[in-house]
Amino acid sequence: MQLEPQIEQFIHDNPQGVMTTFRRNGMPQLSIVTVYPRDGGVGISITETRIKFKNLLRDPRSSVLISHEDWWSGFLVFEGTMEMQHTGNTDPEELRMARRNIFSATTRRRSSDWDDYDRKVDADKRVAMILRPDHVYGSALARMKAALG
Repeated sequence: MQLEPQIEQFIHDNPQGVMTTFRRNGMPQLSIVTVYPRDGGVGISITETRIKFKNLLRDPRSSVLISHEDWWSGFLVFEGTMEMQHTGNTDPEELRMARRNIFSATTRRRSSDWDDYDRKVDADKRVAMILRPDHVYGSALARMKAALG
């Protein structure tokens, strides 16, 4: 599924979300995350030390809710399978560049010292993730369609 430009803009304009992963016992775990549009999906960064990372290794299904900052002007939910780049499955140079992309996208700026940034995120075991949704729903879709005429 390719995201429409207005959906990508919604993600860009509303960079906070709530991600759902599934615990071993099947119960959902909700986490607040920073989001950004990336490669036709929702980009997210977490660390390998978090339970949500372990949950996603076991079961990569996920949902991400992104809401307008006032919560009442619309929301979108993205459902799909999370793709992850981490130390256990990604070439170090490819991972380094994916992590830099995350920083630039989520902060909307570039690091003043990329070498220092690389050392910090490597020590932090930062994971670059993308959820390319199988399904998108939410009240913001109707507003987007109405705005397009």
